[in-house]
Amino acid sequence: MARAAEATLLDISAAVGGGPTVLRILLGAQLRRLREAQGITREQAGYAIRASDSKISRLELGRVSFRERDVADLLALYGVHDPAEREKALALARRASANGWWHDYNDLLPRWFENYIGLEEAASRIRAYEVQFVPGLLQSEAYARAVTLLGHGGAAAEDVERRVEMRMKRQELLHSDHAPHLWAVVDEAVVRRPLGGREVMRGQLRRLIELCELPNVTVQVVPFARGGHAAAGGPFSILRFAEPDLPDIVYLEQLTSALYLDKREDIERYLTVMEQLCVEAEPVAATPDLLKRIHDAM
Repeated sequence: MARAAEATLLDISAAVGGGPTVLRILLGAQLRRLREAQGITREQAGYAIRASDSKISRLELGRVSFRERDVADLLALYGVHDPAEREKALALARRASANGWWHDYNDLLPRWFENYIGLEEAASRIRAYEVQFVPGLLQSEAYARAVTLLGHGGAAAEDVERRVEMRMKRQELLHSDHAPHLWAVVDEAVVRRPLGGREVMRGQLRRLIELCELPNVTVQVVPFARGGHAAAGGPFSILRFAEPDLPDIVYLEQLTSALYLDKREDIERYLTVMEQLCVEAEPVAATPDLLKRIHDAM
């Protein structure tokens, strides 16, 4: 049993094309399997690397970076002794601890959002519901600047531009070889509120119409006429991953923090709400014409 878990661990290095965030999650999950296969408790594993059981829990959940020495000690404890296999696992640990491209902006980003960018990069499918702003992956540069100024109006001009630059860089994901399918459902207020002024919003609407032509982008609008709807709790995103070891994650952003939900009952609840929103929204095929009408009337 331990041998099977070991093989799965080492196969990750060739199978995963995601960034360090997803590699940490996958490596952590496989280390947990190795530990459980040997009947070792988190407390015992923590003792082996001079740490607490909570540190093992964070490692196994992919919440923290891996120290190569800790991984080496855990592999020995879990019975992985073959030099070639150990080196593959340690190389994976080094990749998992590398900095993502967003590290260049870490002076501007809170840690909880850095984690989201890493998960976003690894997702195969992103479903998002928004009530106030166009989703970040779909924003025009001028609109992104207007959104940034709302939250950071007192920031230096250079910092504002770097935040906008980072958002534009995030959007490269939609055009990459491993682009996820983004399905965004937005409240009608999102596409009617002239954030940044009339011309900025008209440009944003044109941007949305263009993006709707991409095969991996789907946009729906929930009209005012629907009244109350299923997502009374506010905006959220659901990320799904191609790797079977990664559960779906619901992301709930707050003013100064974020929640990441991965319990099955939570996921199912939010998936149900998202499906209901898609039913209540205007059909996908109607989105470009609806956006064009709003654009022309603005």
